[in-house]
Amino acid sequence: MPESPRPEIKIEPIGADDEAAWRPLWDQYCAFYQVSVDSGVTTTLWARLQDPASPVKALTARDAAGRILGFCHYVLHPNTWGTSLICYLEDLFTDPASRGQGVGRALIERLVVLGREQGWGRVYWHTQETNATARRLYDSVTDGADGFVRYVIRL
Repeated sequence: MPESPRPEIKIEPIGADDEAAWRPLWDQYCAFYQVSVDSGVTTTLWARLQDPASPVKALTARDAAGRILGFCHYVLHPNTWGTSLICYLEDLFTDPASRGQGVGRALIERLVVLGREQGWGRVYWHTQETNATARRLYDSVTDGADGFVRYVIRL
């Protein structure tokens, strides 16, 4: 059965005072994907998340006490197939102690609401093929993957 958001989960933009709570979750997210992100990259990411002019944004999921349970980072960008901005959901992470409680679903649902309110063309993302836990959630919030395969040239 798909997870249902807990009624006390509150979704809101990340704030300037959230860095100390966000960083350990970011570190856990990077560890999950077995990547080592330079501290300068993390500092730059945090600065982008605080810059209203940046296309890189973040939402947090909080419990009733205000503790951050998870986050999503997303990038708004133009596209060649339409006139609306589209949203790339780049990172989605839930504190392991809060998994299965609707945190990830609440973050995605809020992003979709924002997109509808602001006239975005679509929200899209990708995940590792082997990430079965995330894929169960993703398959429950959309009709599934769109059949595209991602290719990467590292520069």
